Amino acid sequence: MDKFSGQMSAAASLYPPIDPYDQRMIDVGDGHSVYVEQCGNPEGIPVVVLHGGPGGGCSPTMRRYFNPEIYRVILFDQRGCGRSKPHASVENNTTWHLVADIELIRETLGVEKWFVFGGSWGATLALIYAQTHPERVEGLILRGVFLMTQPELDWFYAGGAGHFWPEVWERFVAPIPEEERDNLIAAYHRRLFSGDRVTETRYARTWAGWENALASVSSDGRSPEGPAEYSRAFARLECHYFYNNGFLDGDTQILDRLDRLHGILGYIVQGRFDMICPPVSAYRLVHGWQGARVKMVPLAGHALSEPGISGELIRIMDQIGRQNGS
Repeated sequence: MDKFSGQMSAAASLYPPIDPYDQRMIDVGDGHSVYVEQCGNPEGIPVVVLHGGPGGGCSPTMRRYFNPEIYRVILFDQRGCGRSKPHASVENNTTWHLVADIELIRETLGVEKWFVFGGSWGATLALIYAQTHPERVEGLILRGVFLMTQPELDWFYAGGAGHFWPEVWERFVAPIPEEERDNLIAAYHRRLFSGDRVTETRYARTWAGWENALASVSSDGRSPEGPAEYSRAFARLECHYFYNNGFLDGDTQILDRLDRLHGILGYIVQGRFDMICPPVSAYRLVHGWQGARVKMVPLAGHALSEPGISGELIRIMDQIGRQNGS
């Protein structure tokens, strides 16, 4: 397992806020329109940012990992979330729809090849996109690796992480009757798609609260209640994807197709104490992917905002910028 060369500055900080120079809605078909924005240097190195969840949406903070003089940064809200329409919809919303959307965005914006930057579910989607369209990918920058396998889902939704956070796990499990607790994803799925907006929102906030409480290594287990519409979209989309096992062909699809990443460099940043996506997935990925390297960040959890993770990602993007002559 290779380590990145050089040391991260403890004082590494995000780039100053930058505003988009292009914002648009793109009709991707199937009744969906996705929000897309570009910022930074229009003539710079193209990089597309894939947000997590599924259902998390992109945010202005995600623009700040890239030197705006060097990079042409492209962000978008995946189907059903953020500013994309229809909101919280799971109709015609699968991994393969999202892969097709990424290609449509690339073609629409006239990008030949780009770097793909994604964390958590965004890392999953980045890997699947690169395996589907390797000729369009310069390199992958991944954070908090999630391979969409049953053991990973069991870790987070069948009690594994709950052994470390029993009081938070108890809050997550409490709304579900005991006879349904053998499959919490299915139990929440029934309620998140009940057809009653009040019920869906209540269970959505509990679903999102469980994940948010465990995101940071410094968490005290509390999670502020998020906006109703955001929570509903996030929980419905995430549960929809997990209930359907990511719409993948087998539990180890990503690992079984690592040969498709031959020649693509991979930079992986992983929190050592990531409670949502344990480091074993990053470890398995890097051992099967020639050209990938991983940095295990000590005293870091899952969140993109963890100082050690943010600093390492900025260092990598600056390094790529230098290597590409900018």
